[in-house]
Amino acid sequence: MESSCCIWMRRVKMATTTTSIVFRPTASSSISPLFTPLHSSKSTLPLLSHIFHPRRSISVTATLPLQSSPSPFSQTLHHQCSSSSDGGINPKDSRKIILKGMRYTEFENWVTSQGYRPAQALMLWKLLYGNNSKSIWAHSFEELEGLNKDLTKTISKHAKLKALQVKDIITASDGTRKILFTLDDGLIIETVIIPNGDKGRNTVCVSSQVGCAMNCQFCFTGRMGLRRNLTAEEIVEQAVFARRLFTSTVGPISNVVFMGMGEPLQNIENVMKASDIMVDEQGLHFSPNKVTISTSGLVPQIKRFLRHSKCALAVSLNATTDEVRNWIMPINRKYNLSLLLDTLREELQFKHKYKVLFEYVMLAGVNDSIDDAKRIIDLVKGIPCKINLITFNPHSGSHFQPTADEKMVEFRNTLAEGGLTVFMRPSRGDDQMAACGQLGNPGDFQAPLLKVPPKFQHSLDPSL
Repeated sequence: MESSCCIWMRRVKMATTTTSIVFRPTASSSISPLFTPLHSSKSTLPLLSHIFHPRRSISVTATLPLQSSPSPFSQTLHHQCSSSSDGGINPKDSRKIILKGMRYTEFENWVTSQGYRPAQALMLWKLLYGNNSKSIWAHSFEELEGLNKDLTKTISKHAKLKALQVKDIITASDGTRKILFTLDDGLIIETVIIPNGDKGRNTVCVSSQVGCAMNCQFCFTGRMGLRRNLTAEEIVEQAVFARRLFTSTVGPISNVVFMGMGEPLQNIENVMKASDIMVDEQGLHFSPNKVTISTSGLVPQIKRFLRHSKCALAVSLNATTDEVRNWIMPINRKYNLSLLLDTLREELQFKHKYKVLFEYVMLAGVNDSIDDAKRIIDLVKGIPCKINLITFNPHSGSHFQPTADEKMVEFRNTLAEGGLTVFMRPSRGDDQMAACGQLGNPGDFQAPLLKVPPKFQHSLDPSL
């Protein structure tokens, strides 16, 4: 299989002896890389019609025995779920309602449908999500102190308090923490806590999918393909765990960024539901302008998000020409720069005091020239925005190299002289694969690296 092929789809059949991987393009000119387990209890994700190669197609099927390595395959099949006595995960609880997957109105309706008063619903909500020094962020039935005892019994019989289990917590040299969570089907996601106490801004970076279908060439998560969407409760609980585990040591967690594993707007239903729960004033009470949803540029979903959400939007720009963006971000072949930026220009006319955040990962010799900086100034005219310049964080198999610090400063200064608000974001947690673009575990079967345009080949790491 040549690296120039960017069509791929992976399906894994969860069985006790074999894993079947299928790379299969269609005859149509639009297909998305997708990885979904067959016979899953989760709904099958629709194929996005945006990533394709116009000239070449392949079909390769491989069947191989499972190995006893810590790959996502073996984790899925061999992970033993914990007892539900603490409100945790148990296969026998699969039909129970998970309370953290509901907006407050739905939550209150469920409690009152069980014969209890709305005041009891509010008390339970605050026990799960409270936002003050006495908050316990309850994870077990025993922690539901002061709640009606009959309601506690009802909850223990019909509902679950936890959607995630902590598998591991890894601390980087700069204090960044990476949490590995096990889901109820054995898959693994990663969440990052970024302390910044001296500025009073501690951030939790949450995942929205297991893997990612976008296949951005600089992102480790993109090499995984997409296993499945996360549910609203699996997203919300990452923020709950962040506060429960780290508030006492790093201080209040005030910011949420949807910049972990996955393309948030490909999972827009659950992401918008989760963000609504996070900003609820009676619960976690994150400020809407401190909850940022990032996207690679799904135009229809961007329109919906800007029209119906109060949270902040970040757009991964990362290139100033369609030639480069088609290569490093294949989503651009469906929604190109002109369409993306014109959509933002149009939609933001109706948002008051709202600025979109453009993220720009600096890749040496690819998108970091002064001409690129000047093109950014022209591209974003008429769009209320801020620019984040992000250091590229290397990972295994990556052929890009980070831009030198002095060149990043020159790039920033050019943008600032053009009247833009621009920030340089240093890497956090990169020594433990916790930095931007480093999350996930692709395993043995990975999305293909795309063919490099000839004029950029000299800029890539020759050892790779």
